[in-house]
Amino acid sequence: MGGEIKAEHPLIVFRYCPRCGHDGFVKRNAKAKSCPQCGFVYYANPSAATACFITDAGGRLLAVRRAHEPAKGTLNLPGGFMDMGETAEAGIIREVREETGMAVEEVTYLFSLPNLYPYGGMIVHTADLFFSARVADFASAVADDDAAELVPLAREEVHPEDFGLESVSRAVGLWLARTQE
Repeated sequence: MGGEIKAEHPLIVFRYCPRCGHDGFVKRNAKAKSCPQCGFVYYANPSAATACFITDAGGRLLAVRRAHEPAKGTLNLPGGFMDMGETAEAGIIREVREETGMAVEEVTYLFSLPNLYPYGGMIVHTADLFFSARVADFASAVADDDAAELVPLAREEVHPEDFGLESVSRAVGLWLARTQE
């Protein structure tokens, strides 16, 4: 369902040791750098992100149009990065509320995919956790936060290639295959 994603070293932009400030923070292995002066080792582990397939009683999927780069203007699923101290379930419920105004109370974990997310001149490795939720309708939904627009889609209008983030596009394809009528 997903393998390892290859990219340049995840800490390539980190030149100085975050502990002692030494100029010479060097590659230790494929996911870590170390400081030859103080011995500090920093491992770049993936950041956790969530996304949700929200469907209404009519079977429509609620997509959002991305308000910001990367992939500004393309479709996405409501979601985002988890906060520290937050469970994945609490994170996706918060993100859905922030982007759509809707209060989903119950989410179901579906699957995860690795991803590379460009941010701040870096490529951030993420573990994207996908959930599903059902609501009666989208009447109370409003675009906010990172969502420029809400886009309810009938199943036949859902096309993975319309979703701009690579992991979300793959996830939409998997979701379509799993939920065939």
